[in-house]
Amino acid sequence: MEIGSSILHEFWAVRTPHFAAALILMALVTRALAPEQHKRQRGSVVLFGLHLLLVPIAGALRAFGSSYHRETQLASLIFAMLAVVSMGGTLLFSAVTPRLRVNVPRILQDVIVAAASIIAIFALASRADLNLSGLIATSAVLTAVIGLAFQDTLGNVVGGLALQLDNSIRIGDWIQVGDVNGQVTEIRWRYTAIETRNWETVIVPNSQLVKGQVLVLGRRTGKPVLWRRWIYFNVDFRYEPSDVIDAVTAALSREKILRVAADPAAHCILFDLHESYCRYAVRYWLEDLAIDDPTDSVIRTRIYFALRRVGIPLSIPAHAIFVTSETRERRAEKTREDMEQRVRALAGVELFSTLSEEERSALAVSLRYAPFTRGETITRQGAEAHWLYIIREGEAAVRVAAEGGDDREVARLGRGDFFGEMGLLTGERRAATVVALTDVDCYRLDRAAFRRLVDQRPEIAESVANVLAERRVELASVRENLDLATREERMRVTFTDLLGKIRNFFALDDQGKNTRN
Repeated sequence: MEIGSSILHEFWAVRTPHFAAALILMALVTRALAPEQHKRQRGSVVLFGLHLLLVPIAGALRAFGSSYHRETQLASLIFAMLAVVSMGGTLLFSAVTPRLRVNVPRILQDVIVAAASIIAIFALASRADLNLSGLIATSAVLTAVIGLAFQDTLGNVVGGLALQLDNSIRIGDWIQVGDVNGQVTEIRWRYTAIETRNWETVIVPNSQLVKGQVLVLGRRTGKPVLWRRWIYFNVDFRYEPSDVIDAVTAALSREKILRVAADPAAHCILFDLHESYCRYAVRYWLEDLAIDDPTDSVIRTRIYFALRRVGIPLSIPAHAIFVTSETRERRAEKTREDMEQRVRALAGVELFSTLSEEERSALAVSLRYAPFTRGETITRQGAEAHWLYIIREGEAAVRVAAEGGDDREVARLGRGDFFGEMGLLTGERRAATVVALTDVDCYRLDRAAFRRLVDQRPEIAESVANVLAERRVELASVRENLDLATREERMRVTFTDLLGKIRNFFALDDQGKNTRN
């Protein structure tokens, strides 16, 4: 028989066209239903390529009457069958089962494809009168050697199957195994891959996961994935624990913090007592387990600024020694400079432009230093107002709630600007939300301090009402293009309304006397 005719006969004998048609059909269906899975088809293409390589060789061996023709033909059939099984597995598990909303673990897919491949090989060998099962059964020594050599591998395979079938560890879970902490990205035959936050991939044998203790982070039955974090800090014994806890808890609950769960809410507790300080802890629940340290940093920053606003410093170790040359004169100089800054801040506020230098100095004593970190809400729209804020350094945004619940920025405030005057003078709730765009240093003046000033000089109410009315009418004039007569009338009505509110709020009669006295 000629070689060409023998090779052509071999192609039909092993049904190469049929295998090729089946592979092409399954590949096209897979591409149509799951185009992203085209890489998984490469193995089938390689196997069929080996089939195409062996078929001509088998045909040539047939032409020359070689005794190896039969074995070569069987090998080519095995490669073709493996290609079809592999392509069928890709079609089934990449295109069909996802459409049926059935999630088959990757390792189980591999086991099913491997089992189908072994069955196909045994079937082909049986048709070729080659008894593989008898060969394996009679080779006791070989079987023992193979079993011992693959003992760990088989343990890993069984472990991987167990992990996925009982769903104890899933891809995407954050787990801790010994000192390794990271996210599960793959569960394969032999190992489970864990990606750490340091961009490292740790390969953990499946048998180790099955035998040892594995901590699955943030998972609770029927609950969203949240991971409780602890942030510790120390405060001196001189400060009441209730004051520390209230200040920190208020700062954490003022607004939603990125990646921090609102329920359960973050809170502060007194954790322990030491020789010279109290140890506190903030406990919060992290929503995005991949970003732990940056979120911890945000919480620590909020703690720091919250304590500074109420004048509570973090503790210094009892054994710390400070050697300074600060004298009484130096302390007096620092106090004088601080008071000058406070008086200048008040002088820049239009509300207090009519006050004398002595009155500003008296009011400056009551100013409290109030720093806020970037992203922190200083005041919130609709909240009860207690303070007038004067910005010393930094920038803040004024936002008003719009339809749909979103906040719309309407203005920006910087050094020398003030806000919260209506709450201080009339008791009205906050008309807008003010958020720190940078770290912001503020002075804030409380209602009690201003009341003392009004009690001493009640006529201040009129000058303050006049300033507020001028500001309102000026803005209205720009927006509405008011003429002089309308502007004067608007000024009269606004002044009367504001003066009435201020007098009513501070319990002043028409002569400026305090009716509560």
